[in-house]
Amino acid sequence: MRAVLPRLLTILFLASFCSVLFWVFLSNSPRDPHTAAVSDKTKLSCKPHKGNNNVSRLLRLYSSKWRKHESNFKKFRLLLSNTSNAFSKAIVTQSNTPVGSKLVFDGDPKKSLEVKQPLFNTFVKKQPFKSGKLESCTVVGNGGILANSSCGKEIDAAEFVIRCNLAPLGKVHEKDVGNKTHLVTANPSIFQEKYKGLMERRRPFVESLHPYGNSLLLLPAFSFAPNTPISLRVYYTLEDFRKATPQVIFLNPDYVKRLAGLWKSRGLCAARLSTGLIMASLAVELCDNVHLYGFWPFEFHPTTRQKLSNHYYDNRPCKKNVHSMSTEFELLLELHTRGVLHLHLGECPVNSD
Repeated sequence: MRAVLPRLLTILFLASFCSVLFWVFLSNSPRDPHTAAVSDKTKLSCKPHKGNNNVSRLLRLYSSKWRKHESNFKKFRLLLSNTSNAFSKAIVTQSNTPVGSKLVFDGDPKKSLEVKQPLFNTFVKKQPFKSGKLESCTVVGNGGILANSSCGKEIDAAEFVIRCNLAPLGKVHEKDVGNKTHLVTANPSIFQEKYKGLMERRRPFVESLHPYGNSLLLLPAFSFAPNTPISLRVYYTLEDFRKATPQVIFLNPDYVKRLAGLWKSRGLCAARLSTGLIMASLAVELCDNVHLYGFWPFEFHPTTRQKLSNHYYDNRPCKKNVHSMSTEFELLLELHTRGVLHLHLGECPVNSD
């Protein structure tokens, strides 16, 4: 018995040691092979960055002398294409969402909507974007940094201009943000707040869209269930007033879900992606050269240090605890430093002509 005991203790020790090594191996292994594959960088902290120290650090990383890095651009475009595929999935179409299929709300995955013929008839037949890649795209954020920026001409010089949340245009803002628009997004809450959900007079709403001409009006009709009826009222209203009005298209909730997964794998933890980040991602797939303006989420100007309004057109506070704008900016800044897209901060040079 005495001779067996040391042998038994040795076996128990070796078994315990191997068990520890096994769990160490598991803890250091990627939990999700897909996430490990799509992420080509070390994950950022999953918390929004706050404080002036972080802003100063970001400004030190930023360089206005930007040059495109073709290899990095193609790599990130391929990553987007393999993950979310804007050309086939970004917009709800009759080809990718047939009658009888289900649309799962990206903001409330427990709820879905069956596609019946009347709803199907509101979908565009095929994706509305140019089949070949566009040479250049500008995505215009609504940050207060655009006020007095004189960036209007640069913005309008792009082949394709994307604007967010029906931000106001016109002579008052033309010098700073331009007027050209090919695609503009709108949050359905805008129609509820400004136009009483289109349950009363609709002409004022239609007239407010005249600055956007025949652009595409992109609505997140299937992010949350309440978005659907009001988005359809927008569709039918513009169909009734078809003369020189934007064409309504619907953002695909499956695309948003896939895109959110990609950005989460890169360190973004937020309740929702901002419209600006979604549009910037879309632009990288659609365009060979991507320029971002108005994407500065901090309260003071990066060069003059003057206090900024929340938007270039007003100082209305943004909703809290929905987006992580500072973390989104850091992710976009990383793409800027890697030559994937051009993030413009500050004023634009004024031409002498």
